[in-house]
Amino acid sequence: MPEAVTGPGAAATAAPAPLLARLRGPLLTGAAAAAGTALLVLRTPHEAGTYGFCPLLLFAGVACPLCGGLRGTYELARLDLAGAWAMNPLWVLLAPLVVALWAVWTYRRARGLPGPYLPRWTAWATLATLVAFGVLRNLPPLVPYLTPWL
Repeated sequence: MPEAVTGPGAAATAAPAPLLARLRGPLLTGAAAAAGTALLVLRTPHEAGTYGFCPLLLFAGVACPLCGGLRGTYELARLDLAGAWAMNPLWVLLAPLVVALWAVWTYRRARGLPGPYLPRWTAWATLATLVAFGVLRNLPPLVPYLTPWL
């Protein structure tokens, strides 16, 4: 068995990891998302108390940016785009981006490349979007359009 190569040229001469090892992260993530979605389809979140409660909604009486996300995912899995939009419009817009990012991650790992690079500003932009949506969905004129319980 050959000795492990160390030093500056080690990365170029090291054998690539097997395909299954490279795809472990994307496949486990995809399997977890598929299992969670299957659970939502089998046990509807539209029944009160099925999956718990939103603490912000319970204690403060305001809808967080994620309120309606489980019900929106349920509706998306059933291909009811209008129903999903009524539950959480932001999730309807973000879900395809999340799926596309997962697909790029899987493709790049299959090719032996590192996962996709997201610029540092994307975390801040995501946070700003969530905060803005959380505020907008609780403004009285927008509640009928952005809040899932009406």
